[in-house]
Amino acid sequence: MVELSEVDKEWLLKQAQSGMATKRLGERCRIVLLAAAGKTNEQIEEAMGVSRHKAARWRTRFLAAGRAGIENDAPGRGRKPSYPLELRQLVVRMTTREKPANATHWSLATMGQALDISPRTVGRIWREHGLKPHLIRTFKVSNDPRFAEKLEDVIGLYLNAPEHALVLCVDEKSQVQALDRTQPGLPLKKGRASTMTHDYVRHGTTTLFAALNVADGKVIGHCQARHRHQEWLKFLQLVDEQTPPERELHLILDNYATHKHPKVKAWLAKHPRFHLHFTPTS
Repeated sequence: MVELSEVDKEWLLKQAQSGMATKRLGERCRIVLLAAAGKTNEQIEEAMGVSRHKAARWRTRFLAAGRAGIENDAPGRGRKPSYPLELRQLVVRMTTREKPANATHWSLATMGQALDISPRTVGRIWREHGLKPHLIRTFKVSNDPRFAEKLEDVIGLYLNAPEHALVLCVDEKSQVQALDRTQPGLPLKKGRASTMTHDYVRHGTTTLFAALNVADGKVIGHCQARHRHQEWLKFLQLVDEQTPPERELHLILDNYATHKHPKVKAWLAKHPRFHLHFTPTS
């Protein structure tokens, strides 16, 4: 007799009724549910049109291993690859260590032609080993001579902020556009995406200055027409007004020249509770 917990029963019902589950898994779940309802293998055979041996197999597998017993096929089952291990190793070695003549990377066709095998076989071997030679990820090494120092400073603030201080992550989003489409669009509905015209009217731009309080997620924000040291000073004054005066302020920001303007430095000298921490340049 198969006994089900509420959690297992809910999962089995969900898989049996789901249109996303595989047909095999849905059938196995229905077998287990009927077994849990007290049906014999012969009754399951009659109700579902499967053999009594299949009903017995999945009843036994669920009793032995639970969900994993019916989710996965037994080891050794399924179609065996028709290509030998040596061929798979050769495809992997050539893909990862060699390049074809007059090309930047192997394709299914060029690899298949080089080894006299079908492109489908190459594709299966690549999928088995997670190889995608057509994809390249870029990276960049920073040339900032103070990279390590700045990195430790900023990460240290996030991980261990000074006691009784506020850590604010500050940035600007310039050229925020106020767009208006030339014609009204149609809303989203079943079987159709929402629509909008490709052309638009631009009603000017603005610059958003924002400071995120790392502790509670609150944002101090202000929009201004331009993006100069004058606007940056106005934003610093806003931050000064909207934060408790007894708290030290640690601002994490990028290396934009406006942040280091002489007038900004002079203002900061008069407001010693402000401490600027610049992120490393890329």
